[in-house]
Parts: sequence; structure tokens; C-alpha cells
Amino acid sequence: MKPESSIRRPQVESPQKCDAHASREPDGCGIPHFPAMLASHGLEPLRPTGIDILQVNTGYRCNLRCTHCHVDARPDRTEVMNRETMRRCVDVLKSDPVRTLDITGGAPEMNPDFLWFIEEARAARPDLEILVRSNLTLLMGDGIYGELPLFMKKHRVNLIASLPCYTRETVDRQRGEGVFDRSVAALKMLNGIGYGTEGGTHELNLVYNPPGPTLPGCQHQLEDEYRKQLLQQFGITFTRLYTLTNMPVSRFLQNLVDAGGYCEYMDLLASNFNPAAVGALMCLNTISVRWDGKLYDCDFNQMLDLPVDPSSPGHIGEFDLKRLLERKIAVGQHCYGCTAGAGSSCQGSLL
Repeated sequence: MKPESSIRRPQVESPQKCDAHASREPDGCGIPHFPAMLASHGLEPLRPTGIDILQVNTGYRCNLRCTHCHVDARPDRTEVMNRETMRRCVDVLKSDPVRTLDITGGAPEMNPDFLWFIEEARAARPDLEILVRSNLTLLMGDGIYGELPLFMKKHRVNLIASLPCYTRETVDRQRGEGVFDRSVAALKMLNGIGYGTEGGTHELNLVYNPPGPTLPGCQHQLEDEYRKQLLQQFGITFTRLYTLTNMPVSRFLQNLVDAGGYCEYMDLLASNFNPAAVGALMCLNTISVRWDGKLYDCDFNQMLDLPVDPSSPGHIGEFDLKRLLERKIAVGQHCYGCTAGAGSSCQGSLL
């Protein structure tokens, strides 16, 4: 496996030691402010092209604690979306031309109203694409968790599953001991009910994150290697592989700062800024909904509590398509993560 990108890694003689907390971005490092970088290419300000995707974060609780997590999700998080907020999301689906409901977390399956939300969304919009982002391990659990795969198949839910490598050592180092074996068992089970199989109608997409502060390699080359290795070793098939850049946000940001590597990583991202990726950024056609209904331009802005333009609605209960389409998209230094190299989004490489 060749997880690192061939894109050049700059040499930084004396990386500045930055102080930071996981909920905010450090200053300094000599990196141009992202709005200035956009302006230098004639791309400032960013404005939406539509709202095709409603990305709903149903809570930050998760049974895992992955080193690259930009949410700082973990078992003791208490933030959880209630049914009333979900109902407001469904109301938006009924009245506005959103094409995709993207359900994320944390582990969204741990929300007590997860099943209800999917049932209501599917009833409201039979044509809607519903995505669930899963860490796979819960799908092999007892009780209600074990029933989820067939439930999601029945309601025509496509899955996006984190699998940062096809080797046990790398996955367990990033995600916790035993996670690789549990993930493989879940993938086999999902293949067995028709997810990610040739000719199947239910997608099973995998997500690759680099194991450290590097850019991901070429998406289609990594996908070919994943297909080869997972099929040969385990008989597993899948639909597509998405490569995601590790974002300097939350837990991954704090790990960078603690290791004294934040400035070096930001220099890597900024020196590989690609203006061609800007036109495909996910914030241009997505609205992110926090567990309490507050609106953001993307999931990363949500984690930094960088809300939408104050001139536009700030809560899902105030959703107004026209006003949201007129807003200016909020950006920060972390946006270099989405525009470096081939670009990065919640659905993989942009270019």
C-alpha cells in the first residue's frame, strides 16, 4: 500500500510552535489567510451554487476514538439530536429540492431516534438518496444494532464506511485494537445481503484517511489496490473508495499541535493549494446541520463553530432556500485541507 501522495512535501526549517485548543484554529505559521489566497486567484468570496445535500450530524457520541477524527467523537460525548430537530430536517426535505440526505456523527447509529429519522425521511421523499456514514463496528453488535443492516437495506440507504487501510496494523493503530477484524466481519456481512456487490443496488463506499500528516495518494490508484487486497485476502467487494485529507480540526488538530507539527502540516496544505479544486468544494452545494439544529457551511465549520453568514438563517427551523443561496460562505485556514492537491470532500477527491 502506498498511502502517501507524490505531491511534494515542503521543507520547513523551523516550524513555529503553535498553541491551540481543539475547538479553534491556531494563528500564525506564516501561511497566507485563506480568503487572501482565494482573492489572489479571483475566487473570493465563495458563494453557493445550490443546496443539493443536507448533511445532518445526529450527535458526537461514538464507540470508537480514532486518531484522525475531526469531530472528537468518543463514547462519553453527550450531544445528541432530538426527534423535534430531526422533524424539522424532514420538513426541509419535503419542501425543498435537496437531492441527498447525508447522515453522520459520531456514530449516527447510536442516536436513539436513528431508525425513526430514516423512516420519516424515506416516507417524505421516496426519490431521496440517503447516505449513512458508519464506522462498521456497530453493525456487528447485539440487539438493535444487529438489525440495522437489513433495516437500512429495506429503506434503500447507501453506506459510507471508514476503513483507513486494508491492513490490520494500520487500522488498529488509527482506530483501536480489534477494529480491523470487526470491520472486515461487517463488510463480509454487508456483501452477504447485497451491499457493494456487482450488479447490486445498494452502495458500500469505503473511506481512506492517511495515517498521519500527509496528503492522500491518487484516489483511483488506491481504489484499485483496495479492490485487489480486500478481494484476495477476504473476498470483500465494495462500490467506490473515497480518499479524504486529514483536516486540521478538533482531535487531529490537537494531535498536530501536541506533536509540534501543526505549522509544517499547514505549510504542506497551503503549498499544494489547487485553485481548480475550489469550484467543486462541498460547501458550495451543502448545508450542515448540527445536533441542535444550528446551520453551518460544512461539517468542518461546524466543529470549529464557524456558523453561516449572519444574514442568512442560522437554524434548520428557519430554513429559507432563497436567503441561504445568497449567503457568503465562511472560510478559515482549515479550508486549505479541502483545496490541497486533488482536493478533498466528504465524498472523496474533487478532481
